[in-house]
Amino acid sequence: MGIRLIIVKKRINVFFLFLIIITLISACVNEYHERFVENFDKPALRYFSAKLKNSGVDNRYFQGIDSPSEKGAKIMLLKIDPEAPAGPGGGPEIISEKFTHFGVYSARIKVQDVTKIQPDVGAVVGCFTYNMDSITGLSEIDFEWLLADPEIIYLGTWTGGNDNLLRIGRTINLAKGIIYNTSLEYNDIIHPLSGRQNQPETIQPIENYNAASQFYTYGFDWQPDRIRWWIIHPTTADTIVLWDYSGSSVGIPQRKSFYRLNFWHTSNWTVKTKPNSTEKPLYHYELEIDQMSYSPYKRQKGN
Repeated sequence: MGIRLIIVKKRINVFFLFLIIITLISACVNEYHERFVENFDKPALRYFSAKLKNSGVDNRYFQGIDSPSEKGAKIMLLKIDPEAPAGPGGGPEIISEKFTHFGVYSARIKVQDVTKIQPDVGAVVGCFTYNMDSITGLSEIDFEWLLADPEIIYLGTWTGGNDNLLRIGRTINLAKGIIYNTSLEYNDIIHPLSGRQNQPETIQPIENYNAASQFYTYGFDWQPDRIRWWIIHPTTADTIVLWDYSGSSVGIPQRKSFYRLNFWHTSNWTVKTKPNSTEKPLYHYELEIDQMSYSPYKRQKGN
């Protein structure tokens, strides 16, 4: 009888060990998002969560509401808080529920035109991937707009650790077709990029482009050896390449991230055309988000 009891216990232990292994494998498999489209037309988010500043009602987030600028569109509205501290952590932000990695990212958004209300406002909209790992460092890919001049787009990545951060970036005035710079920054030294890291070398303007004038669809393709930032032309629906960075793995994040979008006050980053644009927002300025999507490439082992 005792031997039988021992055998039964062993079988039970093996069974529970098997369940634990299956659970761990499932958790690892499911930590990444598969392909998704978040339309923001419902009161609840499906693939993102909102970073709340308290456990009560947060009046910076409004989901599934009618767009104030495009008839028939249901959107998510983010409102900046004039009393919030400066820095990305002080503003409203949505973050993907699971990790994302190599793949195609897109977002259809519209910022608010505040240039006549507060021309030197220090307000930033970011659509980006981000993850800081204590071992491998930072993985970040950015699309950013400063409300003080919504004709300008900032593109770039951050990689490396706290003591050796590396930035590749490009600044564009899309209304005028101007590329202000395409460069690599490391240890506070800026190096202009050329060749395959600087494509295209010129950009045709999009007539009357202004991130605050209407919704635009922006996106980027993240691959192990290439990142391509783009915008959908509002009239022709062509894909306009803003920057196709390749020819080097330098500056291309390799590790998993979270897909994010935020709206915050900067007190030390001025837009290219306005050297005094760091003012604290005077009002609850708005950001409209109509859609965000992600479609993964095949993931690499160990990432």
